[in-house]
Amino acid sequence: MPRLILAPLQGFTDAIFRTTFAEHFKGFEAAMAPFITTMPADRIHDRHFRDLLPERNLRLRIEPQILGNNAEEFMHVGRRLGDMGYPDVNWNLGCPFRPVTKKRRGAGLLPFPEQVGGFLEKILPAIPGRLSVKLRLGLNSPLEILNLLPVLNRLPLREIIIHPRTARQVYTGRPDLDTFRLCLEASRHPVVYNGDIGDLRTFEEMSTRFPDVEGWMIGRGALSNPFLPEAITTGADNASAKVDRFRAFYADLFGRYHEALSGPGHLLDRMKGFWTYFGVHFKGGAALSKRIHHTFHLPRYLEVVARFFEEDAEWVG
Repeated sequence: MPRLILAPLQGFTDAIFRTTFAEHFKGFEAAMAPFITTMPADRIHDRHFRDLLPERNLRLRIEPQILGNNAEEFMHVGRRLGDMGYPDVNWNLGCPFRPVTKKRRGAGLLPFPEQVGGFLEKILPAIPGRLSVKLRLGLNSPLEILNLLPVLNRLPLREIIIHPRTARQVYTGRPDLDTFRLCLEASRHPVVYNGDIGDLRTFEEMSTRFPDVEGWMIGRGALSNPFLPEAITTGADNASAKVDRFRAFYADLFGRYHEALSGPGHLLDRMKGFWTYFGVHFKGGAALSKRIHHTFHLPRYLEVVARFFEEDAEWVG
């Protein structure tokens, strides 16, 4: 059975989403949590770890992710997560956004393999568990990862997770599968693929093309089509009762965010973000997402969504 991991999407795949998703849909064996940013020890507080409390994450095995380039701060966060019971953590070398990369964090470190190597040599003996690394092909060029892999190969990493785009691409353009193949051949560590798996046929093509991949990380594809992970693991995409199943999932998700978030504005903003994904596989979903985006009061939002489910909802895949 394919090993599927829910990808970390900042602002979306928090503990509420992860738990609710796992209660309603099958397929994922684990999830990587959105990153914690390192900072000096005296500025780290319990609230930074609230999303990772074990009692809030009972449905899926969770791997925390850390973003940073300061070894002492990383080790402090890593030890804190070890004390919480997490045997594995991930270092984020893939975040593509300019405010992060310009500080040589995330994908901003990819052009500097010796700095990456020096960082890892410091932290690996000092954290209690195993480390994986999530990265892109480079900051500006896909060749950057080919210079970095020899450095990673000499270190005891659990696995590497590769999104085959550069940071400059963000999420646009096609994944560079030719360079991904070179990475797969060059890495001595297990490799997980991440990026642009949005339907069963794409997964089948990718798994045939890359049979040596150890796991598959899916994020946006699962938010748009929550039935996708179970279709992959079973090999069948059963069309029955999808609207009813999605509606039950949505009701639980909305109810839990309603309890957790302060004020209707925060709740409405969160739901608007989700519907940019949720609308993709519904007939007329683009128009629905646009209508929701232009809704500015929670009662009106509730009316729009209720009417959609009662009168218009049709899953089209």
